[in-house]
Amino acid sequence: MPITRALEILKHQFGYDDFRMNQQAAVECVLAKKDCLVLMPTGGGKSLCYQIPALMLDGLTVVVSPLIALMKDQVDALRLNGVNAAYLNSSQEASAQQEVIASLRNGDVRILYVAPERLLQGSGQFIDFLKSFRVSLFAIDEAHCISSWGHDFRPEYTQLGRLKGWFPDVPVIALTATADKLVRQDILEKLHIEHAEVFASSFNRANIFYRVEPKRDTYSQLFDYLDKRRNESGIIYCLSRNSVDALAADLRNDGFSALAYHAGHDKAKREKHQELFLRDEVKIMVATIAFGMGIDKSNVRFVVHHDLPKNIESYYQETGRAGRDGLESEALLFFSHGDVQKLKTFAEVEGNAEQTDIMLGKLNVMAQFGDLKTCRRKFLLQYFSEDSADKCGHCDNCLKTFERFDGTIIAQKALSAVYRTEQRMGLTYLVDFLRGAKSQKMREQHKQLPTYGIGADIPKTSWLAYFRELIEQGYLAQTTGQYPALVLTEKSRDVLKGKTIVELVKVVDEVARSGLGADQVVQDYFRDLFERLKVVRTEFARADNVPPYVIFSDVSLIEMATYLPQDSEQMLKISGVGDLKFEKYGTECLRVIKDYCEENQLESRIERKIPKRERKAGTRRSSDGSNTFEISLSMFQQGASISQIAIERKLSPNTIEAHLVRYMASGEVVLNDLVSTEKVEPIKQAILQFSGSSAIGPIKQFLGDQYSYGEINAVLATMGVVR
Repeated sequence: MPITRALEILKHQFGYDDFRMNQQAAVECVLAKKDCLVLMPTGGGKSLCYQIPALMLDGLTVVVSPLIALMKDQVDALRLNGVNAAYLNSSQEASAQQEVIASLRNGDVRILYVAPERLLQGSGQFIDFLKSFRVSLFAIDEAHCISSWGHDFRPEYTQLGRLKGWFPDVPVIALTATADKLVRQDILEKLHIEHAEVFASSFNRANIFYRVEPKRDTYSQLFDYLDKRRNESGIIYCLSRNSVDALAADLRNDGFSALAYHAGHDKAKREKHQELFLRDEVKIMVATIAFGMGIDKSNVRFVVHHDLPKNIESYYQETGRAGRDGLESEALLFFSHGDVQKLKTFAEVEGNAEQTDIMLGKLNVMAQFGDLKTCRRKFLLQYFSEDSADKCGHCDNCLKTFERFDGTIIAQKALSAVYRTEQRMGLTYLVDFLRGAKSQKMREQHKQLPTYGIGADIPKTSWLAYFRELIEQGYLAQTTGQYPALVLTEKSRDVLKGKTIVELVKVVDEVARSGLGADQVVQDYFRDLFERLKVVRTEFARADNVPPYVIFSDVSLIEMATYLPQDSEQMLKISGVGDLKFEKYGTECLRVIKDYCEENQLESRIERKIPKRERKAGTRRSSDGSNTFEISLSMFQQGASISQIAIERKLSPNTIEAHLVRYMASGEVVLNDLVSTEKVEPIKQAILQFSGSSAIGPIKQFLGDQYSYGEINAVLATMGVVR
């Protein structure tokens, strides 16, 4: 059965027991050679919907992505999972591109990532090149870019509709995390896949806590927020390049690990800063929206919007870069109506009134989100046409108790201030005027007015909120332009005359924030063991030249530090630990866990983990039911070389070596079977040199490419070292 094989790949190569959301339905659709559109929240696992079919279909899967920065990360992660993948984009030298093309011609690549510009370059040369292969699937990532109704329209994407004409029998899977109903329909029509199945998963990111704070003394607010999170990774978004550079410099001066990223930096600087962030060597990235699209870093714990995003789609996508691993994370927005006015000047699309109206409408919805008094999650989900409960219990508004009260006198004071200052002043000035501010900006003639200072008993933040409510209820209006003023409306007169009662809202209580809204990853773990495992992960990451989260996510390490697995069978029950990763990294992590348990007199707690699909490591079976380790041993004993076994079994040589090392203890395999005599002593010396290290990675890096992990593990086995 195809889905049985898909589940085997899911566990063996990616380390997961079960599909999530609509992954299985999408995989089955693709395997049936049907087109589909997959809508899944950021971090929901969209890529598995085409990566697993790519390993089952006979031919090449071509992934079209606008995210050059992400291509290398995805290819590196796939290769660590034993998948032959490659990418072609403008960041590569010509020689590197030629190597990829040669690998394609040799049939060594199963998944190829390309940018739309490369796919459609010239007069169809690359398309003609692809026609020389058996293309089994086209995956269109970030598919919302094809729609002019969307928030991130890319003109080059509109040409992708031609794929169906060139490859009519090849299925297309389009994927996106952000698309309302209008954009979804546009994607189907523009790609000419009108009859495609649509799989829309929930947009709810239950592990993200949404919070909005009024924008006041923003740097002080931000400093206090970050000071409690110095060991966490986060992204701070600013509107302008100057703001990015200035804020990053201020944070560094205050001792934070922060760098800047925007399109004004040269390519080398951007790549260096991004790499340092991905590898956890820098904690905070201060950036414009030029950074982050497609960033696959799973352990971003917070996203801060220093300035207002242009629309809900951008906000949802950017906040979705937090907590991709499912652990509790936070999205903080500093909100001001000044930002709304500023963004209106950027919303105009020259020569396109219809597009301008769309952009202004989206900005107004974003402003509504900032002013919201009800559940923020419900508002976001409703925007994407998804029903939800009235209260999620995991946003700032759900922790507050709001109370309506008779605010007529407050409203009269506010309206009187607008009238007395001749309807020419802005919101902040009027609040300062009512509070009797002594600042130099306060005009002398206004200080003589009877209304000056009559609201000194009300905090500034409350006045700002009351004024916004009066605007929402139509008792005041705000002019347009760079310096908007507040003016009276038709409804204002009856309030000033006492003929209308005005109800306002205030916060009367705010409960303490608790855990996640849903799907909480277990938090009852040994934090010092977690930190030790992070050190091991970092050593492996440096040796393999990949970001740490590509080795194991924080979720995997937390599960290890929670359930304390003691052997390979237990370790393979940990989320994200597949056979290939276990064979390369698992024994090292096991050693650290067992040492910790011995020091603290602890035993395995694996029985606390709710089992999903039971699968015993020691008796892992191949497709015909045979023990996979025994198959490798049998072939080896019959005279097949490690490379021959790897080719025939479609596994990596490292995997075959790991199978055979298992049989050294029984004497069925001896050291000289796996390691040539001249290599044994150098490996022993390297092991002794790095005896204080908790990872095999540094040993491998020291010895170089001519030595394999299997050879090192074989020598370790003869030295009585358990890895």
